[in-house]
Amino acid sequence: MPDLAPADAAFAARLAAQLPADTLRPAEPRHLEEPRGRWQGRPGFVALPRHTGEVAQIVAACNAARVGLVPFGGGTGLVGGQVQPEGPLPLVLSLERMRAIREVFAGENTLVAEAGAILADVQAEAERAGRLFPLSLAAEGSARIGGCLSTNAGGVNVLRYGNARALCLGLEAVLPDGSIWHGLKRLYKDNTGYDLKHLLMGAEGTLGVITAASLKLSPRPATRGTALIQVTDPAAALALLALARDIVGEVISAFELISRMSLDFLAEKLPEIRQPFAERPAWVVLIELGMGRADDPMQALETIFAEALEQDLAQDGVIAQSEAQRTEFWALREHIPLANRAVGAVLSHDIALPLSLVPEFIARGPEVLRAFGDLRINCFGHLGDGNLHYNVFPPAGRAKADYADQGADIQRAVHDLCVGMGGSFSAEHGVGRLKVGDLERYGDPAKLAAMRAIKAALDPGGIMNPGAVLR
Repeated sequence: MPDLAPADAAFAARLAAQLPADTLRPAEPRHLEEPRGRWQGRPGFVALPRHTGEVAQIVAACNAARVGLVPFGGGTGLVGGQVQPEGPLPLVLSLERMRAIREVFAGENTLVAEAGAILADVQAEAERAGRLFPLSLAAEGSARIGGCLSTNAGGVNVLRYGNARALCLGLEAVLPDGSIWHGLKRLYKDNTGYDLKHLLMGAEGTLGVITAASLKLSPRPATRGTALIQVTDPAAALALLALARDIVGEVISAFELISRMSLDFLAEKLPEIRQPFAERPAWVVLIELGMGRADDPMQALETIFAEALEQDLAQDGVIAQSEAQRTEFWALREHIPLANRAVGAVLSHDIALPLSLVPEFIARGPEVLRAFGDLRINCFGHLGDGNLHYNVFPPAGRAKADYADQGADIQRAVHDLCVGMGGSFSAEHGVGRLKVGDLERYGDPAKLAAMRAIKAALDPGGIMNPGAVLR
């Protein structure tokens, strides 16, 4: 891979002369940070294009000068893909000015948005059209569509609607040589050769810059039902999911697993979050149904709960009787990461397993970690799609700093167990810079060789997000 040149003042001056005023400016602190504070970018320049043609100009100039380019969305990524802490100084490319909703085709269930559109704004635009854009995640108020697609974001509704990749019909993108790919189709079927959109989605900005997307909408559920159901263990939760599917089919929008450790942390750090159980149970499932006008989700949940009791899968439960109570239930789930942050995790893991092996992994995890002391484990997440957030905390009275020298070994132990059981060390957060070594350690050799060949073919100068995904 050729050496890269820095995006220094001389390069910035040449590039600025080709672009409208105020397109290039010194990078702000927000362009150089990531949420967990693991990496810090270096002061340099940020490009703020207004349309795809300007993006193409910027990318072409970087390619000609062999200057690295780091695409920046909402800055919400958790694996460092949006910050380059070392190597020749890159140019940051932010699409925050390109946030238009270009068109809405309600009858087709499609919407065309520019990559800088904030996820919550896309959701709101779909709602105004009487439709649903179901991608939903904690950072939806600041995450941008381009970043969501580039990282193939997940969230709470993957069980029913799929991740970001499943919600995209077409892309417009600028490739590393500055050429524009006009793939912004609204087709559900298009078998005309290699599907470039699926190559760019999940590539984390290493193969090009997504500038706009045709997004797939869904009918808005006319009725919703939400419940918290107490279960004995993860195996019972999994059996409950199968039972619920047998009863209501594919209308389960979310099926979230919550551990007592999550509830304990919430009680300790966020006592204002109301918990509906008098005694905190070992495991709870948050289930939500989204149904049509002719359906009754309350009755469906009552049937699920009654049969779960009969089969000893559940011990107790609460069905939301109002939108306010539904909001309370979701607040319980959505505040778990905030409580975790207040406690201070030694390490957080974003992993996925085959559904049937989730209970075994949860049972084996504490045995693997026992070698590192009396660590606390907060396991929660999207049980419906096998994605667990497996977070490891110091014992009460100890600090995460006490385990700094063991962090790499703890993470490797968790990932070895997960991958050894046929799982993934990155379920929905991506690889970024954090997990480059994990990809090298656990990745299939044929896949890695193909990835490197694709990178070399599309980006021979290595300018696109250098150091992310592939070393």
